[in-house]
Amino acid sequence: MNHPTPAIVAQSAVRRLPRIALLLLCAAYLMPGLLGRGPWKSADITAFGYMAELAQSKDGIAAWFDPLLLGLRPETPALFPYWIGAWAIKIAPSWINPDLAVRIAFALLLAGTFTVTWYAVYYLARTYRAQPVAFAFGGEARPTDYARAIADGALLALIASLGLAQLGHETTPALAQLFFASNLFFGVAALPYRRIGPFAALILGTFGLALSGGPTVGLTLGIGCGAILLMERRRLPAEEVPASEPTYSTASIAGVFVITLLAGALAGALGLLQWRIDLPTSQGVLPEVRSQAKLLLWFTWPAWPLAIWTLWRWRRQLAARHVALPLWFAAVPLLATWTTNFSERSLLLGLPAFATLAAFALPTFRRSVAALIDWFTLLFFSGSAIIIWVIWVAMQTGVPAKPAANVAKLAPGFVPQFSLAPFLFALTATLAWAWLVRWRTGRHRAALWKTLVLPAGGAALCWMLVMTLWLPVLDFARSYVPQVNAIAERVGQPGCISELALGRPHIAALRYHGNFNVQPLVGGPPCPWLLVSPDAIAKLHEIVNLESWRLVGTLRRPTSPGDDLLLYQRLAPVGD
Repeated sequence: MNHPTPAIVAQSAVRRLPRIALLLLCAAYLMPGLLGRGPWKSADITAFGYMAELAQSKDGIAAWFDPLLLGLRPETPALFPYWIGAWAIKIAPSWINPDLAVRIAFALLLAGTFTVTWYAVYYLARTYRAQPVAFAFGGEARPTDYARAIADGALLALIASLGLAQLGHETTPALAQLFFASNLFFGVAALPYRRIGPFAALILGTFGLALSGGPTVGLTLGIGCGAILLMERRRLPAEEVPASEPTYSTASIAGVFVITLLAGALAGALGLLQWRIDLPTSQGVLPEVRSQAKLLLWFTWPAWPLAIWTLWRWRRQLAARHVALPLWFAAVPLLATWTTNFSERSLLLGLPAFATLAAFALPTFRRSVAALIDWFTLLFFSGSAIIIWVIWVAMQTGVPAKPAANVAKLAPGFVPQFSLAPFLFALTATLAWAWLVRWRTGRHRAALWKTLVLPAGGAALCWMLVMTLWLPVLDFARSYVPQVNAIAERVGQPGCISELALGRPHIAALRYHGNFNVQPLVGGPPCPWLLVSPDAIAKLHEIVNLESWRLVGTLRRPTSPGDDLLLYQRLAPVGD
């Protein structure tokens, strides 16, 4: 039975969102944070460390299929993200720092995610069952205009997602997985309308996930999509669907299965296909449920309440592709979040699907609900912007005293300095927010995507303010540079340093920021200096003769006592 659509949309409600405004919004979200900082702890600097090692490797092609950092393999069994970073370092001009080259490459991945998500939603909204109700005397939204408005709303919802802010601007495998999962989403959604582009996206998405640390997610998504398409193909003949409605051919459905299985086979052949299930114990189930629920609530905000509303209002069309496909692409990452120890980075892959479901709530809203969302968003982001400005003023002037004291406590040793360019960017963003609020509360009330303009603009505003006004203190707090500089002051010229039980972030930071020749204590060449993690101090005497070493001091990251390192200097050999 073909149930009626809950969407009632007039042509006047699908007015075009100006492309220049949408592009400027995306740029305001993508570009802040590219300049003025280095790799941050700990996933960011670790991933960059593997990329830099590959870029400098002289071991041939074998090293590219087994990335190592001082003999340690990545915690995420991935290849493609490290290749992307290494290629970016190799092709970048000499005047571009390697870490900046990598950030530019990964910013392009996020831009690609925005693009393919928009097109995926556009083609889903073009389907017959996603279209609004036809009016008795005409005037309903035209299919292409309606699809474009829904796609605009989805992109705004994706930008507004709180969980995308930090992880979307890191150079980690998680961002690469997001890009490839979005391509897979687009490929399946657009397959009835196009052939070459969607199949290319399917191949890129499935093989990219297989080589980026998410082969099981890619396999699950691909096989589930194939099953959804089969059910759609069997159901359509029994429904009153126009003959002009594009459908999935047998060849296209078979192609989805074949591409998915080939990607899984490649991942298995390279040793990347691993089931990393980490379920909580019976005593830890309740705390884990609470933790994951909190993560879901804030990470996917504001998309998740709109997605729930979509599932309710479109409950008679749950099997339709415009609901079933994004629901599947949201459910798989959500399941991975609850069954692995990569919670945030797994949930990141579901954000485009949550944004898609949120967009299909827009044509079902009443004006009172839209007004409630607008007022909440206005108060939340305006309040957040005020807090960011107040703390920045406190850092610069010492007034108000309490925020200034809190910053000094959290980032001891940081000396704030005024910089004109970031200040002007932050001021411009704030004025743009004021204009956007004025525009939203003005005459332009009919646009379908209007409800998500303020959430997306507010998210871009706060990210811009944080990455301009707060960037120096954040870079000081989240970087290993102060600690590496303290080590360099004690050690002198970059040379050989042995290490015991140092983590991947510290090794990468010492090699990149300090240009030290870090070697393992056990099995490595003798070095005049030794860095030891406090966790390994109890077994140090079992490995070396402590009478041959002098403790120089404890080197700390100013903002994280848990990153302490003990520095030893080798004395004259006494039987060591």
